[in-house]
Amino acid sequence: MNYNKIKDQLIIHEGLRLKPYRCPAGKLTIGIGRNLEDKGITEDEALELLYNDLRECEKDLRDMLSDFEKYPDNIQHVLMNMRFQLGGQGLRGFRLMIRAVKNMNWPEMIRQMKDSAWYGQTPNRANDLIRLVEAV
Repeated sequence: MNYNKIKDQLIIHEGLRLKPYRCPAGKLTIGIGRNLEDKGITEDEALELLYNDLRECEKDLRDMLSDFEKYPDNIQHVLMNMRFQLGGQGLRGFRLMIRAVKNMNWPEMIRQMKDSAWYGQTPNRANDLIRLVEAV
């Protein structure tokens, strides 16, 4: 079976939408007619989306922090986790924390993490990440 011919025809008939929309039957749909309500996505697809998001996070962090790869693994993991959760603009709002990271001042990084609305909104996650910083 030549999937490329069917793919091309389905793109013509279904369209290609990169953001969720309601199909004519009222179902939440994405991509090329993927019914999210009835079919959803597979675990492999969810992981592929995650890996794409992680690559985007890492690229953004490398743009934000030119020495990103020189930071200890725990610090990289904390920054990746926060960037994933908050998005690029959200993480950039942590100006004083980012300055502490650039100076490799981990106690100040922790102080800035705690002194945020984010800490109050997601305390379990924040404390998990703070423990990673403390372990450096």
